[in-house]
Amino acid sequence: MALTTEDVAVRNATYRVFVELGRGPSADEVASSADASRSDVRSAWQRLHQAHALVLDDTGEQIRMANPFSAVPTDYRVRTGERWWFANCAWDAFGICAALDSPGRIESTCPDCGDPIAVEVRAQQPDDTSLLFHCLVPALQWWDDIGFT
Repeated sequence: MALTTEDVAVRNATYRVFVELGRGPSADEVASSADASRSDVRSAWQRLHQAHALVLDDTGEQIRMANPFSAVPTDYRVRTGERWWFANCAWDAFGICAALDSPGRIESTCPDCGDPIAVEVRAQQPDDTSLLFHCLVPALQWWDDIGFT
């Protein structure tokens, strides 16, 4: 499916408003920022969801993921400046620092043993290079259940 110029504009506005507010925006908030109607935003969101450019919640009404940002609480928290963000996974946690071009602190727990994990990111580099990122699901299957992946 080809995205339209309007779809890309709505996607860009969605990200911009997400960063401005520090949370997943509503369709009304994006519509105001994009000079579009709520209906246009919701239609664009559906197409963007189908194209895997963002993820809607189960109702199809709200943003769940605008990678690397999560609009719902997760085990991956990132602090940049004075704001905390939720990331969708460990990989996306680093992506938040990169997307905001900002140093940060990533906090999570080891999914195996439950020990806390904290990583400082400065100059786009982690302070602990011994940690590994492991995907339980092969990349080819990520979109089968992106919320689990």
